[in-house]
Amino acid sequence: MIYPKKLENLIESFKKLPTIGEKSAERLALATLEMSTEDVDNFSKNLIYAKELVKCSICGNLSDNEICSICSDDSRDKNIICVIEDSKSVFTFEKVGNFKGTYHVLNGLISPKDDIGVDDINLSSLIRRIDDLEKPELILALKSSMEGETTILYIKKILSNKDVKISRLSYGIPMGAELEYLDVITLDKALEDRKIISE
Repeated sequence: MIYPKKLENLIESFKKLPTIGEKSAERLALATLEMSTEDVDNFSKNLIYAKELVKCSICGNLSDNEICSICSDDSRDKNIICVIEDSKSVFTFEKVGNFKGTYHVLNGLISPKDDIGVDDINLSSLIRRIDDLEKPELILALKSSMEGETTILYIKKILSNKDVKISRLSYGIPMGAELEYLDVITLDKALEDRKIISE
């Protein structure tokens, strides 16, 4: 064993984070040891507090309260709903800063090979939202993958008998690209040039 047990445990904890390998985990763990006791205490409290986040009862996004700040914002256009896979995508769109509608977080995509069906993602509340709106538009901002395309086709099918315009981000986004890694200009242009796939 190279590290003292307590340091080894800390390194293993950091390695559980995405994109963090052995060297990065070691660097983060050693940097944590250099922090003041107060900073470490605040860091650990923030981790615990973050686990107390809830999902917005309207859109499914991460929130401090039952209804998130976007859904409770009266200046947002409630008739335009951007349908996305996860909360990371909400934060990405909000960084762009030009979208004035609302979101609906599916918290997953339909994936038969992973045993994820329509009942395993946040679809039923989307249909309820649409039923309460007048001439809504859905912007399907899902990644161009087998799972994303399957989910898009299913949403289009279940809404075919409803008065809803369905569009999707323009095809300038590379196949399989994760929205969170796209630059602001590409994402903004894809949103502006969205294609209508259903009237």
